[in-house]
Amino acid sequence: MPTPPDPAVLYPDVAACGSLAAALRAEAEGCLAGVPVTSSDSDPLLYATVTSMLPHREPLQISVWSHERRWSIRGTEPFQTLSLIDGRTDDLAEVARAARAWHDGEPLNGIRQAAPFVHLTGRFEVPDLDSARLVESEWQSMRVEASGLDYVWQKTYQALIEAAHAEPALRALYPFTSHWALRFSTSTRPHLTVVGPCLTAGSDGMYGVGTGFITPDLGLFATAHEAVAVAVHHMPSGLGPVTLGG
Repeated sequence: MPTPPDPAVLYPDVAACGSLAAALRAEAEGCLAGVPVTSSDSDPLLYATVTSMLPHREPLQISVWSHERRWSIRGTEPFQTLSLIDGRTDDLAEVARAARAWHDGEPLNGIRQAAPFVHLTGRFEVPDLDSARLVESEWQSMRVEASGLDYVWQKTYQALIEAAHAEPALRALYPFTSHWALRFSTSTRPHLTVVGPCLTAGSDGMYGVGTGFITPDLGLFATAHEAVAVAVHHMPSGLGPVTLGG
């Protein structure tokens, strides 16, 4: 990979302001008045954060791209540190509008309305850390992700996610993926308690079930529903409700 240019070359306006935080304020034309915006001490041209009035939102992370002029954002919740929103744009004014909405506590879809480049991950906010709602949020995020993948195996993978979600025994568990293998936990992040087999969706249209994600030692199947049924059969009994993994 070629060496990236000096940030001051791609972002002369940011360099002229002295930091990404200062450039954001300048571009915002008053939109960020009264909003705490800070830049990294070590890389002030590359990173900035914007706090939120809501305690269940981490500061919005803003970063620059190194090989082309573009900015990325990421907004997370503090318990699992998972993304609620993200996005990329070449318009710093749009970043400022998203930052203002994040700070003011606008609903997630309201942030997207303020700045259309914002991508909603599908997760929703659970301020009271209700574990059942966190499970529901993670399933929703997984379904949103599966519907938008740009891989040849996207339809196969989406069919697997949808079939697993349709099965009550699996839908009650906390889902996560490792190397695109679907797995389950009886606790939420940040400390997962992994249970049962994992399921995979191949580019050949086949579905694997295995005790690990490398070898489908419990079988290969032509449909997602068959694979899900086998996974349910190999789940331990009496798992109980999902708990917080804190």
